[in-house]
Amino acid sequence: QVQLVESGGGLVQPGGSLRLSCVALGSILSINDISWYRQAPGKERELVAAVSNDGSTEYADSVKGRFAISRDDAKYTNFLQMNNLKPDDTAVYYCYVKLTAWNHFNYDYWGQGTQVTVSS
Repeated sequence: QVQLVESGGGLVQPGGSLRLSCVALGSILSINDISWYRQAPGKERELVAAVSNDGSTEYADSVKGRFAISRDDAKYTNFLQMNNLKPDDTAVYYCYVKLTAWNHFNYDYWGQGTQVTVSS
């Protein structure tokens, strides 16, 4: 069994920064694709950023140039660095990981979500 544990959310003023972390715990052979999604009240969940196992990244247009996704596969951890935050970035952020477990089967998991609030 694998669990994703997120941290790093909180309240920040507009223009501030936060760094979200997501660590995968359990019987893991390898981490494959990693994504961060967010869901604001009354809105659908949307893709924010993603990084594949070859290192290629993609970002939502609304966060390009402000957010950066990275990964540390040795520690089964990934990060979402968020700079120049705006009130529209307020949402619950979810880590989504596709991995291969020790049994060589592929699985995907969601984190529990972490609240990010951007407000003065």
